[in-house]
Amino acid sequence: MEEKIVKLIKQKDDEGLKLLMSNYSGLIHYIVGNIIKTQEDLEECVNDIYMKVWKSMDSYSRERGSLTTWITAISRNRALDYVKRQEGAHEEIREEFEDKTTTEGEVIRRENTDQLKMAIARLTREEQHIFYRKYYYLQQTSQIASELGLTERAVEGRLYRIRKKLQGRLGGDTNG
Repeated sequence: MEEKIVKLIKQKDDEGLKLLMSNYSGLIHYIVGNIIKTQEDLEECVNDIYMKVWKSMDSYSRERGSLTTWITAISRNRALDYVKRQEGAHEEIREEFEDKTTTEGEVIRRENTDQLKMAIARLTREEQHIFYRKYYYLQQTSQIASELGLTERAVEGRLYRIRKKLQGRLGGDTNG
């Protein structure tokens, strides 16, 4: 189904957008709903996501990840951008970021990102799942606990151990 959606959207066939919406609406709403709380804003953001996918499909590459992963990243980033824009901080953050960005800084950031990705890949599937829910999808601990059938304290304990594991693997201070 992924290949069909990609092909149709790249051809600018409306059927591709319909398939995208029917197959990924739940995922997109789930991600955005954890970041944006009002229904009106959520729907506006979701529509922006569909438009972004439609316009950016030529940049999608199966070699870099699945369509689901790509849509997940777009959804999360769009929702965070939407919140920043709503709070009026978007321009200030962008200007501050542009002032501090250098070629050297970008290389270091990429290296750090790659190291973090490798450290996360060495976690168990369950640890990765909890880590991504908390720090990528920005879910509340109570929601993670409820959906996984755990107590909040159990989730917090696992997150603590995951952070310590990652600190150790990344050469950070593990004494605190």
